[in-house]
Amino acid sequence: MEQFSSIIMILLMVGIVYFLMIRPEQKRKKQAQEMRNSLKKGDMITSIGGIVGKIVMVNENTIIIETSEDRVRMELTKWAVSTTGVQTSDMPETQKKEKKDKDEKALEAKEESKSKEDAKAKADKEPWEK
Repeated sequence: MEQFSSIIMILLMVGIVYFLMIRPEQKRKKQAQEMRNSLKKGDMITSIGGIVGKIVMVNENTIIIETSEDRVRMELTKWAVSTTGVQTSDMPETQKKEKKDKDEKALEAKEESKSKEDAKAKADKEPWEK
């Protein structure tokens, strides 16, 4: 009976490792491959080396990008594309947008509370002026 329970424990641990580590990594790889296969002329990309450019030509395994207004062209392999769009830090785009929205809401709330305080101070001040 002990052998049976130890085999079950080992299988359970393998299952946990699969669902927590292997499967999510396979999903990320599949999404990255789909993104690289869907690249088209005119897309802005960021390479894994941090090079930002606009795609001017797509081949089977490579892309050609322009990196500046000087029309500097570079040929990169598709696997070297990190993201579409311009990514300026290590923070993923969704987190950047969420942080930006949160900061804007905080700023609006701060301005609103300040305007309420100013209105209250003005209301308190007016009776003394009369």
